[in-house]
Amino acid sequence: MNFLRDVWKELKKTSWPKRQELTKYTLTVIGTVIFMGVFIFGVDSGINALINWLIK
Repeated sequence: MNFLRDVWKELKKTSWPKRQELTKYTLTVIGTVIFMGVFIFGVDSGINALINWLIK
């Protein structure tokens, strides 16, 4: 029980982001994930094409 009380006290000290900040951070993460996915797909496709070209 003491642990839960301490956790609750610490949560009250936490500064939570505003809705606008949270939206901005979420969109940044989603954008980064999409960019990295496209980038890795491009590199993988390029390496695959290069290997196929070298084999033939």
